[in-house]
Amino acid sequence: MTDFSIIVPCYNAVETLQATLNSIQAQTYDDWEVICVDDGSTDATVALLEQISARDPRIQVYQNVGKGPSCARDFGAMFFASREVIAFCDADDIWWPDKLSQLAACFADPKVDAAFGKVAFFQDDPTSATSFSAVPSAPLSIPMLLGENPVCTMSNIAVRRAAFMRTGGFDETLVHNEDLEWLIRLVGTGAHVVGIDKCQTWYRTSPYGLSADLRAMQKGREGAIRTAAHYGHLPSRQSDAIFLRYLSRRALRLGQGRMMPLAFALQGVLRSPAGFFNAPKRGIGTLLGALVAPVLPARLSQFVFSR
Repeated sequence: MTDFSIIVPCYNAVETLQATLNSIQAQTYDDWEVICVDDGSTDATVALLEQISARDPRIQVYQNVGKGPSCARDFGAMFFASREVIAFCDADDIWWPDKLSQLAACFADPKVDAAFGKVAFFQDDPTSATSFSAVPSAPLSIPMLLGENPVCTMSNIAVRRAAFMRTGGFDETLVHNEDLEWLIRLVGTGAHVVGIDKCQTWYRTSPYGLSADLRAMQKGREGAIRTAAHYGHLPSRQSDAIFLRYLSRRALRLGQGRMMPLAFALQGVLRSPAGFFNAPKRGIGTLLGALVAPVLPARLSQFVFSR
């Protein structure tokens, strides 16, 4: 029977944290512990954590002040996780009730080192999500990660503790795309990472979070590319185009300006038409969206593309 240590890095998350932890407590599979690592919150996050922990001792609270989410994840996973499989959940995301049950069934296969599912994107109400990630049929590979990362978010990955320790943890010097760089090392160290074609995670999109700084994400990819090169992989023109398409779609979803989505889309098409349109529906839809976004009213544009 698989048991889980769930790492939840927290920073000023009082408005969303309760819903996150409620979704874990509502899991249909109950062999788990939660390790909440606070990064120096200045709101009521710590007080809320202490109240929840007092009611549910499976939820533990630790302090790791001012060192960032990657360090918080390493701190929880390396020093306090005691279960066979480590799962991550950010303090503003929500899990599907059957997520851990589905993961436990997947990890019953001893050849599986890590697993992820589909992600539903939402802003305010998770039940209103209409945009979903895709799960590849093949195991995760470095060339795949250099295009559009199908894992999408750390809230959508679970990994055997032994496989996590082989990676050495996250590169704590990276602020953007640190999850991508770690996934490349996970695969590069021989981990067999599979997708589960079922929704498991609701991902809260926000125009203000770290992952909303798309220019910084583009630059942060350079660190992931250096790591991929260490394992003998360089990005192709097609994978560059797929990544630029991802940035364009994300800019549309977040409502980030009128021209940014178009700039990313045009760069992608020029880099590799075959890569940008390798998934025709996604490529055409992204390009059309980027073309019309500059002339749509701002509120209408955000309504259309956040879905």
